[in-house]
Amino acid sequence: MVSEISLSDIKGLVGQELGLSDWIVVDQKMINAFADATDDHQFIHVDPERAKAESTFGGTIAHGFLTISLLSAMNYNCLPHIREQTMGLNYGFDKIRFMAPVKSGARVRGHFTLSEARFRGAGMLMTTYDVWIEIEGEKKPALTATWLTIIQFDPKDRPEDA
Repeated sequence: MVSEISLSDIKGLVGQELGLSDWIVVDQKMINAFADATDDHQFIHVDPERAKAESTFGGTIAHGFLTISLLSAMNYNCLPHIREQTMGLNYGFDKIRFMAPVKSGARVRGHFTLSEARFRGAGMLMTTYDVWIEIEGEKKPALTATWLTIIQFDPKDRPEDA
């Protein structure tokens, strides 16, 4: 995977997987910190003994929102930097599906396929990624989603054929 691309390269990359992140361990410490940050202390997330005894998961699992929030770190880890970019913004998600639980101690990594790129306004590029988070050793992904981002750049850097 390349580490840097230009705005003029974007259109030719649509349909390609642009990134595969490094593995991230989702341990109980991370899950507990997320529970504290979001005030979601449901036992399936923070009480290993009770989760083992009372849930079908065999122990605690990560919050779905924790799992999706890891996409930011995965993005920075593996997607190529756009040379002309001045700022990137999260525009939102479409079609988020939580497919399988991420058990405490599991390793996950993100897959990013560029599905659309279109210029909006003088200095903005909207990118759409089909993303999924793989759980090591599992058949089903943790989640699948369509992620929309906006790349801002100086309008003078906009490719002429855009």
